[in-house]
Amino acid sequence: MDTGSGTDMGAGAGTSTGASKGTGGGAGTSTGTSAGTDTGATPGAGTASGAGTGTGAGGPAGLRDFYENPAVPVASGDARSRRQARLLAAALDRPGALVLDVGCGDGTAAAVAGPILAGHRIVGVDWSHDALRRARPRMSHVVRGEVDGGGLPFADGCADAVLFSEVIEHLVDPDRAMDELRRVLRPGGHLMLSTPNLAAWYNRALLLAGRQPVFSEVSLRGIHGRPGTEVVGHLRLFTARALRSFLRSAGFEDVRVSAAPFHGVPRGLRLIDRAACAVPSAASILLAHARRG
Repeated sequence: MDTGSGTDMGAGAGTSTGASKGTGGGAGTSTGTSAGTDTGATPGAGTASGAGTGTGAGGPAGLRDFYENPAVPVASGDARSRRQARLLAAALDRPGALVLDVGCGDGTAAAVAGPILAGHRIVGVDWSHDALRRARPRMSHVVRGEVDGGGLPFADGCADAVLFSEVIEHLVDPDRAMDELRRVLRPGGHLMLSTPNLAAWYNRALLLAGRQPVFSEVSLRGIHGRPGTEVVGHLRLFTARALRSFLRSAGFEDVRVSAAPFHGVPRGLRLIDRAACAVPSAASILLAHARRG
């Protein structure tokens, strides 16, 4: 469940965000760890095609290298993790549910959510070897997998819920990713997705001033035209309206969008950011809850 929402809010903010290590297609084959048969994994679940960074199978080596770089952050703020976990805990109607944390990053978010989701099984899935190495001490089960190329190493309809946190903004082919998440979810299973909001309240002001919005990037080598100092590899950005439409078109039902604050907002603006959560279309982070049809 992881990964960060994107970018710090500029010089002097003193706070930065994590970047998602997406689980899209890449090159190579690798051995995963621990997803045994109790996780609903398909035979041979210990292995998965080397998942990439959302670049599509055989995607650009530059992106693969970027996401495997240990210097690229893979942790996010706790507020989103707690809110998302509470929403999921309320939705799960029986104990012992299998929850796949796809794009788990370093496992920090799972560690925050774990007490809230006590009694359920959480399996972390990520493409990055470095992220999984850091996640293992925090999660009882982790496996290397992808939402592109060879697909996730789990049986059809095995999961009660999928957490897909701060991953979709890193994917070249989000449509294929949604197909794969639907495949592993049981009918009626829950998708909990979070992503930065292109139309966040401060981004509206930045655009009016002719500045690049926070969370957006035009280069993997540096920041251009927006506040912040950290490159995290965002390729896709959603508004609340676009996210609802996208999930419905991908075959999900009962799509509801709520919000969470962004930990990278400067201290003096955090009260405003928390207040903006009452209006998801203007909030920093979008939290979508949908069910597989």
